[in-house]
This record gives sequence, structure tokens and C-alpha cells, in this order.
Amino acid sequence: MNILILGVNGFIGHHLVNRILKEKKDWIVYGMDLGSDRLGNALHNPQFHFLEGDIGINKEWIELQVKRSDVVIPLVAIATPKMYVEDPIAVYNLDFEMNVNIIKQCVKYHKRVVFPSTSEVYGASSDPEFKEDESYLVVGPINKERWIYSCCKQLMDRVIYGYGTRGHLEFTLFRPFNWVGPRLDSLYAAKEGSSRVVTQFIAELLMGRPINLVDGGMQKRCFTYVDDGISALMEILENKNDICKNQIINIGNPENECSVKELADILKKLFMKHPDHVNDKTYSEIINISAEKFYGKGYQDIYTRKPSIEKARKLLNWEPKIGLEESMRLTLNSFLEENKDASI
Repeated sequence: MNILILGVNGFIGHHLVNRILKEKKDWIVYGMDLGSDRLGNALHNPQFHFLEGDIGINKEWIELQVKRSDVVIPLVAIATPKMYVEDPIAVYNLDFEMNVNIIKQCVKYHKRVVFPSTSEVYGASSDPEFKEDESYLVVGPINKERWIYSCCKQLMDRVIYGYGTRGHLEFTLFRPFNWVGPRLDSLYAAKEGSSRVVTQFIAELLMGRPINLVDGGMQKRCFTYVDDGISALMEILENKNDICKNQIINIGNPENECSVKELADILKKLFMKHPDHVNDKTYSEIINISAEKFYGKGYQDIYTRKPSIEKARKLLNWEPKIGLEESMRLTLNSFLEENKDASI
């Protein structure tokens, strides 16, 4: 199988390519991204062909790879809430405009697409567990610009579904629920305050800065360790007996639900036990801050985000295995090791 991964140096992309190269000796991966710092030894593997490039510029190369590939996985996106509020047009341009052009290429050559939707498409749904084919997708008012990401991804889902169910391409949409693990975000992103919540909290602990709980940290999330998520994604790529054809599949761990406040407490406890920091004289204070002060006026939060994974269990014979505290321990330890010699 020939696979094209756009955004291959991102969090999901580099974990996926490493799993493929480890387990599938007859799969060839073509990948593109703006950089290659996460790819490591994959760059020297003959099964992997990498181009440093931009999906908005390297259009001829992308079309050639789409044409020769069996599966296209477009992972390029802005996926940090701070950016949704600060630059919603950049989010729209990349997450929708650039990606819909890739989908049009897949339609042109009748290719299979495995596309990363997001748990955010469910928005403020009132369902206790979000179901792929039943739950209403509920977003807030226009002046809450935080919803631009959710809307872009939802419209991508609808475009792909429309093309796919009319025979122009084959697709699987997968919805990750707060995947965490090594190399989730960089220390640089965290210093700017633009990383995702887990790495933001770990970075604050490392830098000795306060951990900010937006509106008290009562928001609940279900965290999924990346190895579990990639295992599900590999089953989707295998697609035995076309079981994933034209399906939408949640990939999350409903057992790993906790509030953001509980998350901060878990990470601080783990940090204080870490061999490199057990003797630190002081540790980050956990403080409350308003959403408007932290994000700006365009922010609005989602207070629950729990997946139903019955579909993943049935179609993929998949079950997440790694618990909440172990997921956080592995993520924290990796981040601290990666930044051991960094200038704080």
C-alpha cells in the first residue's frame, strides 16, 4: 500500500509513520510537512519519502502523490484554541480552504481518504456520550470565534461525506478525543501560551510559572494515549473487508475522563515525584483565571466531551488500554526528557 501523509511531522503524523515503518514492511509512505524535527530515524528508512514543503505551495508534488497513492491522510491543521480566537481567518484558510483542495484532488483520482475530523465538531452537544451518527453538532454564536475550528472541520466532514456517499471517493472520518503522548507540543509553543492543555501545564511546571485554570477548570475531557489512538488508526488503514468504508469513528478513551482542575493536580503530583524535580524548592501555583482574560472575548468553552466508542469496538475490534495517570506520566516524562537541556 502507498500512503500519502500531509502534515507528517505533526503529533499524529510522526507517531503514525513510525508505527507503519515498524509494523508494515510492504507499505510505502510519502510525507510532507514544513519541518522534520519529530521524524528522527524515519527519515533514513527506505520505505519513507519525505519532502519539506507547504500544502499551499507544493501543489504539483501533492497531485502527483495523490495520483500514485492508495490512501491519502491530510493531517495539516491549526488545532490550538488560542489561535481560534487570535487568528480565525488563518484557521479557516488552512483547516478548510487548503484541505478542501486536497479532497478535490482525491475526487479527481477517486482515491481513499482517511481524514482527521475532531471531537470539537460535537461542540456543546448535551449528550452524555457523543455518538458519530446520532449526536447533534451544536456550536455557539458568531461572535465567539472559538467555534471557527469546529465549523471548518464539520464542513470538511460534510463535503467528504457528500463526495463519498455519491461514489466520488472512499472515506473514513476519525475523531480523536484529546490524544496525548510524547512530542505533543514544543516548549516554544508553550512559552507563547499556544500549546494544548497537557503540554501547557507541564511546561508551566518546568518553568515554575503559575498553572492557569480557565474559569476554575471545571471543563471535563477524556484523554487518550497516542499509542492507543494509533492502534485504532492502523486498523482503519487496514480496512479489512471494507469495514471502515464511508464510516465516521470516534477514537477516544471514555474511562480517562477528568476535569482540567483534576488534570492540573495529577500533573503537579507527577512532576513533584519526578527524579529531576523531587528536590525543587518551589512548585507552580495553580490559580484561577477568567476565559476572557486568558483567551479574549471570542472564547467560549465546552464543558463535556465524552465519546461513545461502541462503533470503534465493533468495527475495529479496538479497546483503549492505557489509563489516565499512566498517560499523563508518560507524556510528562517524555516532555521533561526532550527539554532536559533547554533554556528555560
